[in-house]
Amino acid sequence: MNKPTTTTEYIATFPKDIQLLLNTMRATIKTVAPKAEESISYGMPAYKLFKKPLVYFAGYKNHIGFYATPTGHEEFNAELSKYKQGKGSVQFPINEPLPLDLITRIVQFRVEETTRNLKSIH
Repeated sequence: MNKPTTTTEYIATFPKDIQLLLNTMRATIKTVAPKAEESISYGMPAYKLFKKPLVYFAGYKNHIGFYATPTGHEEFNAELSKYKQGKGSVQFPINEPLPLDLITRIVQFRVEETTRNLKSIH
């Protein structure tokens, strides 16, 4: 089977229950960052703003991975501490509701950070 080249194709490779979570994650990101460019990078849905990485997400058997680069995780470390984490990643278990408010605030933080960094360059 060919590797997915779009987020829609990527999501379609998962069972229906995980598709629902992935589509919810996607909709949340797109609502908060409507100008972000959606693509597949590192084999997962990726969002870039001004050609800079914003956030990524990925589906797994038992969790949804969320990658907001290290700064997005550092900023929300206390709230993310209840989830399993790696460097620049967090795992949201599929048997719990996605923390959409937290995801929204992390994406907002990354949008503001990316925009601020772009302005400081120019």
